[in-house]
Amino acid sequence: MKKKIVILGSTGSIGRNAVNVVKHLVREFDVVGLAAHGNIEVLARQARELNCGRVGLADISRIGELRKLLPANCKIHGGQNGVLEIATLSEADLVLCAIVGTGGLVPVLGAVKAGKDIAIASKEVLVMAGELVMREVAKRKVKFLPVDSEHSAIFQCLEGKRKVDVSKIILTASGGPFRGRKICEIRGATYESALAHPIWEMGPKVTIDSATMMNKALEIIEARWLFDVPAGKIDVVIHPQSVIHSMVEFIDGTVLAQMSTPDMRFPIQYALTHPVKHAGLLKSLDFTKLEGLTFERPDRKNFPSLGFAYEALKSGGTLPAVMNAANEIAVERFRKAEIRFTDIWSIIEKVMSSHGKLDRPSLDAILSADKWARAEAASVKIRKR
Repeated sequence: MKKKIVILGSTGSIGRNAVNVVKHLVREFDVVGLAAHGNIEVLARQARELNCGRVGLADISRIGELRKLLPANCKIHGGQNGVLEIATLSEADLVLCAIVGTGGLVPVLGAVKAGKDIAIASKEVLVMAGELVMREVAKRKVKFLPVDSEHSAIFQCLEGKRKVDVSKIILTASGGPFRGRKICEIRGATYESALAHPIWEMGPKVTIDSATMMNKALEIIEARWLFDVPAGKIDVVIHPQSVIHSMVEFIDGTVLAQMSTPDMRFPIQYALTHPVKHAGLLKSLDFTKLEGLTFERPDRKNFPSLGFAYEALKSGGTLPAVMNAANEIAVERFRKAEIRFTDIWSIIEKVMSSHGKLDRPSLDAILSADKWARAEAASVKIRKR
């Protein structure tokens, strides 16, 4: 029997790769719902190709245009409530969330409460509300499968292992386009140069986060909740080749690493097919052609993002959500050339330091903290030098 799936954020980088995986494994999956923010052309094409009967469109101003592009029997669910309706379709077995930013939290939480298994690519969901979400996951006894290449690697290394035997989780990071550079050298970096990632092809927000190392900061917090490990057992190492996607060190000193060519379709496919592995069209590693695998310590002085993550985990409560929201606004301000590249860190630090956190927050409290942090980050005055 085919697994019935929903793809949220289907028109983004992860979403498009997920659609490609599904099209290759057409005998395994039936896509019953797709959702996107406003890219109606790609959404309509995906719906036609996958014969999908329901789509969600967050941007309600474009519903009329979308209707003209879809088959007559395809139903449209509009607005944020529409995305939530797609996420909780009664016939769905699994929901893959690839929504960029904070927009994935409510639909993922709704899907969990509706008893759906989750494949999570939106790291912000666990950054904002890890304790709340994982409490519901345990309560509903649903799968919560990682799609990030790093977390998928850790997940695979941990399968069949005892939690008490784990000494450390080691997240690998490419280092981004500015690896090895000093703050003074990247202060005036352009948006285009920050998008020039040496290895991965990702959406613009994730790529900028990779350049600042904020992507890895978010992944530290995500790993804490996905694998139920304290922050002190989560480490980061720079691995520029991006062949080893992450590692787990055990108490006897041995280390397991998961490796593949750097292609997001590997972790996407495993999240969708778990616990079964399927043959794919993806290129396997040729070890004879690898020129070498190198590792470095992260430069936390010139790239302070990792410190923000550990601080947010130590304080807990609403501070991780505040950190995430401040980063989203700072990245947007950088895109608009309102601030310099290094000002992203300044804004995050200022907003985090001025927040009075709330412990064990409800969903409403988290969303309120997110809203506050966005307004605060937007209002931070950056002195021109």
